Amino acid sequence: MATSIGKLSKSFFVKILVGIIILPFVFWGMGDVFRGGNQNVIATIDSKKISAQEFLKYFNRLNLSNQQIKNLPKTDLMEKVLSEYIGRKVMALEIEQSGIIVNDNSLRDIIRNDELFLKDNKFSRTEYEKFLLMSNVTAPIFEQNIVEQESRRQFLSFLAGGITIPDILVENAFKKENQTKTIKYINLEKYHLNKKPSEEKIKELYNKNKSLFIQEFKSIQFAEITPQIISGNSQYDKAFFKQLDILENKILDGQVFEEASKENNLKIISIKNIDASKKNKEGKIIKNIPDDLFKKIYTIKKEKSPEIIKIKNKYFLAEIKSIKINNRPMNDPEVLKTINSQLNFQNKIENNTSIMKDISLGGFNEVKIKKFATDNNLELKEYKISSLKQNEIFSEGIIKRIFLTKDGKVDLITDSTLTKNFLILAVKTKYDKIEKTSNEFEKYEAKARLNLVNKIYRAFDENLNQKYKVELNKRTIDRLKNSF
Repeated sequence: MATSIGKLSKSFFVKILVGIIILPFVFWGMGDVFRGGNQNVIATIDSKKISAQEFLKYFNRLNLSNQQIKNLPKTDLMEKVLSEYIGRKVMALEIEQSGIIVNDNSLRDIIRNDELFLKDNKFSRTEYEKFLLMSNVTAPIFEQNIVEQESRRQFLSFLAGGITIPDILVENAFKKENQTKTIKYINLEKYHLNKKPSEEKIKELYNKNKSLFIQEFKSIQFAEITPQIISGNSQYDKAFFKQLDILENKILDGQVFEEASKENNLKIISIKNIDASKKNKEGKIIKNIPDDLFKKIYTIKKEKSPEIIKIKNKYFLAEIKSIKINNRPMNDPEVLKTINSQLNFQNKIENNTSIMKDISLGGFNEVKIKKFATDNNLELKEYKISSLKQNEIFSEGIIKRIFLTKDGKVDLITDSTLTKNFLILAVKTKYDKIEKTSNEFEKYEAKARLNLVNKIYRAFDENLNQKYKVELNKRTIDRLKNSF
């Protein structure tokens, strides 16, 4: 079918607020990997088997890039996806054992109250059937998906239901974000930039990763499929989707793009040699194709393998006609930028690791942080922080880390990309107070509850890792990795 439930989840999907936790199983130490066994079984959960075909249906819905597919044998991406899939299966087993059932009345209430299906603030059966028709999904499949989501939501509510939050947890949550802290700090940007990558290191990294410094150009062609062309009217009705299914089935049976286009009187648009940024070989941006359609076509994995694509309620026949790969030289500005960024990042990791080692060994206090600044020609500044939103120098995430640093202690605090790196000395902290009758108390009670619920979920995950015996068929995993 032109739009499976997987594609539906990326477009229309009913807007149900559902809390879903993924149970990521750690494969190592979770039972022996099969020595042999059925090649069609990729894993078992206790005695329940997961077939390779079942898992592949899930895996293929991820719409991975060509590079990710190419690197599957070298990475653990498939194992990570399998981990997530096993987690979902385990949750389904737990839901079944808990006795949670979403009956027909509950399902009806969820659908009848969804705003997608309302007309004049009332449920419209016509709107619901129109939704199913446009999405090309059957009511049983769609409703089963809703049942699964609602079951997860009820199960998670069951795990964390009836929790009473002590006042001390509310106060602690409040103090983490509401304090005035005087600090001394060193911005390490200059320190990290002192070591510039040598020409030798740049050349070494380029030669090791030459296969990655490539430019891919694809020649693509596509044609819009409209009701006027294939069904003779202006509506996306049953007649249109019937003809669309016929067209798609012929493509799956091997019909080539040109033949399908000619048979259905489709107007073909061709674009030669375009890269992932929509630029041709001369560096000019191609403008006669919308960004969302281009991105969708560019992710097609194989040459001369036409597909039907849906973009904003429109349908297109598209294919990659050819793929050309050009190697980029070392002096290419983008290559040099990538190499320098990588070497600078490695340098930051090495420098930060050395500093953290000194901190853990007691190598930093107020006297020694001053000496570090002097020895490296850096400035030690004093600063007072009184709000998470005080972003003149520090981001909110870094301020949260600073607020956790105890007075008299030194810490190295960075952002997730190591763009910002600071050596911090906490000098003095004054905590704000919260009144139980204030609106703030209710706000931080909710935060404290969320923190506690997350701990419960983590404990639940750990318990499941011990409760279920999961075995993987490594031979099947390796076979699937090499089958793309």
